[in-house]
Amino acid sequence: MVDDPVATESGSNPHAGYEVRESIELVELMNDADATVPAAIREAAAAIAETIDAVVDRLRSGGRLVYVGAGSSGRIAALDASECEATFSTAPDFVLALVAGGTTAPPLVQAAAEDDRGAGEHDISAVGVGQTDAVVGVSASGSTPYVLGALEAAAGAGALTACIVSVPSSELAAICDHEIAVVVGPEFLAGSTRLKAGTAQKLVLNAISTISMIRLGKTYGNLMVDVVAANEKLRERVRRIVGEATGAPAADVDAALEAAEGDTRVAILSVLANIDAESARVRLDESGRSIGRALESR
Repeated sequence: MVDDPVATESGSNPHAGYEVRESIELVELMNDADATVPAAIREAAAAIAETIDAVVDRLRSGGRLVYVGAGSSGRIAALDASECEATFSTAPDFVLALVAGGTTAPPLVQAAAEDDRGAGEHDISAVGVGQTDAVVGVSASGSTPYVLGALEAAAGAGALTACIVSVPSSELAAICDHEIAVVVGPEFLAGSTRLKAGTAQKLVLNAISTISMIRLGKTYGNLMVDVVAANEKLRERVRRIVGEATGAPAADVDAALEAAEGDTRVAILSVLANIDAESARVRLDESGRSIGRALESR
């Protein structure tokens, strides 16, 4: 038996008898375990908010948000990054993920690549990380070599560095500006950090990307107002968003969107402030593309 296991590998119990339990019991046991995750995230809320504010400062300076992870942590980070362009109309690579072995590599290839510290350094250099960027390492154990190498390189390049980990005082936290430690405890399957730890990572990444976009003016109230209407579903969503934000009848919504050349924020501001589309566009530019600030400015 190995003494003092890594915290994320702890909780082994060969006598748990999962294999002879009914499926409903196993579902309930897993659900009970998962239910502890939100409380662990709430404990880290101040650290998450502090990290978000620091990230937004870099993004407002023209930087990017770069996630770094390996294995399931990397795939979860890549999912969050990939959704930002579609959800918030961010420029390609404004939010990007570096995954050990590459995002398209088979899982076992990715798993083997997580031990390559030098590859992490190389990948940070390859995407040109610099002083305006924010780099967030995602590692349940806080000791993944690929992520450590990447964050060391990012720090050396002057980037803001942060980490999302499942243990306190990790090796990764020691080299980062900001630590988000969501300590979820042993997993339902010992060492399977794609479970509670992975759920926590997804929720924290949701918060970082979503609240960063709120701070950058890509929402109005709880509405997504920077949507590119690339298909019929999204075109209808844009019409609905403008209608909900302004209370205008459908004909006025369509007219505002046409004058705004499909720009949701311009259409909303033009209706709410009773100004033409060009004036709305200018006011938005002066207000950092935030509808709320644009309405307060005049």
